[in-house]
Amino acid sequence: MVFTLNHEEAFEGNIKIEDGTYEVFIEKAHEDATKNGAEFINFWFRIRNDIKQPAKNQIIFHRVWKSKDTGKYHTGMINTLGKAAQLPNGKSYNSMEELLNDFLRKPLKVTVKNESSEYNGKTYDNLNVKFQEPTAFPDLQHKAKANDSAPDTSGDTISIHDEDLPF
Repeated sequence: MVFTLNHEEAFEGNIKIEDGTYEVFIEKAHEDATKNGAEFINFWFRIRNDIKQPAKNQIIFHRVWKSKDTGKYHTGMINTLGKAAQLPNGKSYNSMEELLNDFLRKPLKVTVKNESSEYNGKTYDNLNVKFQEPTAFPDLQHKAKANDSAPDTSGDTISIHDEDLPF
């Protein structure tokens, strides 16, 4: 036998994430930058498969940008996400890496909306996180699938210039 099909291991990447509210957990959180140097924190929210909901195992990308004026991240956005992920109020971190590591595997609930944007005459479809709140199911029982590794997004990049950012 050369190969046996197993639909449990099928990649679900072709399922569109519809507007709505999803139970997720933070699979990855890291600092990154565009080709032009605009810095951001990239959060990867994985839609949980231990809860009955559509688009299980899909990833929702959420970015927190550094301000061009201050060179710092918007603390309100980080605090909102920290509250939704139920990180301890008042906890201090000695580095950005320590903070981002504390977000990992934390469950929360996000509301998303599909929206269009235009850049250089091209229209792009974006899935935007509109609201974050604490999960209704804090006991994370998500089971990683063999193909739950990070998707290759290297061919799906969009050039974002500093002048395109709203801050």
